[in-house]
Amino acid sequence: MADKKIASLQAQLQTSSIAFQKFEAELAGVIEARQRLDSQLSENELVLKEFTQLKSHNTVYKLVGPSLVPQDQNEAKVNVEKRLDFIRSEIKRVESQLKESEEKAAKKKDEIMGLQQQFQALQGPSGNQQAVQA
Repeated sequence: MADKKIASLQAQLQTSSIAFQKFEAELAGVIEARQRLDSQLSENELVLKEFTQLKSHNTVYKLVGPSLVPQDQNEAKVNVEKRLDFIRSEIKRVESQLKESEEKAAKKKDEIMGLQQQFQALQGPSGNQQAVQA
């Protein structure tokens, strides 16, 4: 009876550990996306700052494929402002995704710790078998 309970707990621990690893990988991906967005935000804020230093006679170019094509200053500035708005909204979305992923990982970690405690209690002091580590 105890062996069946131990085997069942081992299976639950393994399943939960695999799920935890998936949550950790998801979390890493979300963190990477957040960092990428921060970088894009900084770059675009710098570009917008450069627009304030331009004079009306300065020419702005846009990279289209391998060519630089002249572009209207105001149009370019508006495009950068729109891009900044989009990046900021993406940051908000990723922040909520990050929070959600952290909560999922924390719940799964607590679940694993509870299963490990149950497993250790069933093994008793002799404990020939070891719990799966998360």
